[in-house]
Amino acid sequence: MSLTVLACGPGTTVQDMGRPGALEFGLSRGGAADRLALAEGAALVGNPPDCAALELVLAGGRFRAETDLRLALTGASMPLSVDGAAVPAYTSFALRKGAVLDIGAARAGVYGYLHVAGGIVTPERLGSRSAHLPAGLGKALAAGDTLPTGPAPNGDTDLTLTPEPRLSGGEIRVVESAQSRHFADQLDRFQATEFTRDAHGNRMGVRMASDGPGFAAQGGLRILSEIVVPGDIQITGDGTPFVLLADCQTTGGYPRLATVIPCDLPRIAQAAPGTKLRFRVVTLDDALQAEAAFARHLKALPGQVAPRFRHPADIPDLLGYHLISGVITGHEEEHE
Repeated sequence: MSLTVLACGPGTTVQDMGRPGALEFGLSRGGAADRLALAEGAALVGNPPDCAALELVLAGGRFRAETDLRLALTGASMPLSVDGAAVPAYTSFALRKGAVLDIGAARAGVYGYLHVAGGIVTPERLGSRSAHLPAGLGKALAAGDTLPTGPAPNGDTDLTLTPEPRLSGGEIRVVESAQSRHFADQLDRFQATEFTRDAHGNRMGVRMASDGPGFAAQGGLRILSEIVVPGDIQITGDGTPFVLLADCQTTGGYPRLATVIPCDLPRIAQAAPGTKLRFRVVTLDDALQAEAAFARHLKALPGQVAPRFRHPADIPDLLGYHLISGVITGHEEEHE
């Protein structure tokens, strides 16, 4: 079973949940930039949550099924069609052998995820199928690549799922980080500032621009390089915040003003250039509660999948719906 790439954007890669536990070897976790979208797609096609999918960055692609497949698209809002017929996102659909799937450029968000029932089963390297290009693991896909897929679990098409809103920026929760105390007199201003995700960014991180003055550690702080993780907000030499993402380095010497809590990172990753964001400092207890709620949400996703079209027999309050608009008396003249 396989899927052939006919065309795709330059950032298209295979991604799963990444490689946790490899920091001591100088390798960050990597994996899907929006891990919530990865879990949503897995639920739609019946895959385990750690199955690999295709990550599409802003641009779409064109793909041909070499066998009958069942797929779903999650994450960024991207139009898709099968042999010219439109197909809704966040809905499982069939791609018959020889059929061609077209995915357009993102209309909102950055990262789209194409999931295949059975998952993409490219060879594992260091326990993951994820491409980690800065580390030299895997590669960006190109026209002509053929992707093997695993045995598909039982499942139906036209199953849908309502995604968590996260494509339009908004409020991002952060906790104080290792050097936050050196920005103590600027944390209030940081929280009051409206930032714009600018055009400088990739899977390693994104830069936050604002109209006000930059941020600087008290006393021109100099620190030795130390461990950094996705979500850390480094303040570069010009005072601009830079939020680290999945493929970030493992150590860094820029001071960190704060750290985005992991469950809010999908909102950062999906912020397209020009998106407005604000940051709010929360307590560690609040962050842990938010992470626990996020874990429960991920676990519950398979139970939230439902048929896109409901059979009348499955609607107990069917008589409460207005199925026909307009009312007649029955005495109107016959329409010619």
